[in-house]
Amino acid sequence: MGKITNEELLKKINAKFDQQITVVGEPYGLLTIETSRDHIIDLLDFLKNDTVMQFIFLTDITGIHYPEQASPIGVIYHLHSLVNNVRIRIKVFLPADDYHIPTATTVWNGANWMERETYDFFGVIFDGHPDLRRILNVDDMTAFPMRKEFPLEDPNRVDKKDYFFGR
Repeated sequence: MGKITNEELLKKINAKFDQQITVVGEPYGLLTIETSRDHIIDLLDFLKNDTVMQFIFLTDITGIHYPEQASPIGVIYHLHSLVNNVRIRIKVFLPADDYHIPTATTVWNGANWMERETYDFFGVIFDGHPDLRRILNVDDMTAFPMRKEFPLEDPNRVDKKDYFFGR
């Protein structure tokens, strides 16, 4: 581990954002927390600019879809403190039919394409984004392909039957 442990990291975050974050766990040593869209930019800015933590590297922004939950779409941020050699995952879940969240391009310019990709595949609208449009799919596409809204395969295809694969 680096110069700061997950416990110390969590202590610093709780000191500033008490009652605004929830600890999800530490799978494989990766501290995972949740917050709301109202606090995400303040949290990201704090993690990046704190002189001890220095999470200056935004590794990824992506989405996740849990259709059975009340807040089905989540935005997930992965940050890395190169100085401390520690990573953190932050999740924000959005209520059904209100997939808006503030843009992180105000904190990292590199968030631009990551947010466009998350919009393209999950339909998350990053408010304040400088150029939010599809990046990989065709512009006139109306669906968001990473949402679990459609069956994985066409049940009528005969070449995909289980007995062809020994199942």
